Amino acid sequence: MEVLNTYQRQKIDETNDEDFYSNPKFVYHLDANFRNYLSFIYKKEIKENSSIVDLMSSWDSYLPSGKKYKKVIGHGLNKDELEKNKILNSFWIQNFNINQDIPLDNCSFDYCLMVAAWQYLQYPETLTKEIARILNDEGKFLVSFSNRAFWHKAPNIWTTSTEEERLKYVRKVLISNGFKEPKIIKKFNDETFNFLPFFKNDPFYCLIASKE
Repeated sequence: MEVLNTYQRQKIDETNDEDFYSNPKFVYHLDANFRNYLSFIYKKEIKENSSIVDLMSSWDSYLPSGKKYKKVIGHGLNKDELEKNKILNSFWIQNFNINQDIPLDNCSFDYCLMVAAWQYLQYPETLTKEIARILNDEGKFLVSFSNRAFWHKAPNIWTTSTEEERLKYVRKVLISNGFKEPKIIKKFNDETFNFLPFFKNDPFYCLIASKE
C-alpha cells in the first residue's frame, strides 16, 4: 500500500544516486556508540547460522564477529566499498530509487538489515514488499537509523519530519506492506557504550519487524 505522495518522494538533488556514490566513502557515518549498540542488538536478535541480506550496505555491516553466519549477501551502490566489507560472501549493485525488484529468491533469507539508509528511499513501499517476499516465514527486517543524512539526497518526507515522525513513517510503511507491528528501540546517551561522554551521542533508532 502506498504511503507517500509525489511531493514526499521528491528530493533536492534528483540526479542519479549512482553518480553521488561513484567515489568510495571509507568513513563511518555513525558514531562509535551507535555502531556498538547496533552490534549489540544484532548479537541479541540474530540467530547462529542464519542467512542475512544487508541492503544499502557499505564497507562495514556491524555484524558481531563472534557469531557464525550461513551466508551474508550485501547490496549497495559502490563496488569498492562492498569489496572491502569482509563479512559479505557476495554482493550486487542496484539503485533502489530506479528499480525496487530484488534479484533474490522467495523465502530465501532469515534476516534483512538496513542501516542509515531508509532515509534515501523514494519508493519504500514497493521495496518493503520485496523484502517481505525474500524473507522466510520466521524472517525479520531490522531498520536502524540516527539523525544524520546526506540531506540533499533524502526525500522530503525525511527532511521535513521530526525524529519521532520518522519513526512513525517507517512503522506505517512496514505494517502497510507485509510486516507485523514492529518492536521499536530508542537510545539516547547510553553510558554503557559512551566512550566519549563529553560529546552528545548520535540518537539510536531501530525497528524490528516480523512478516505477517
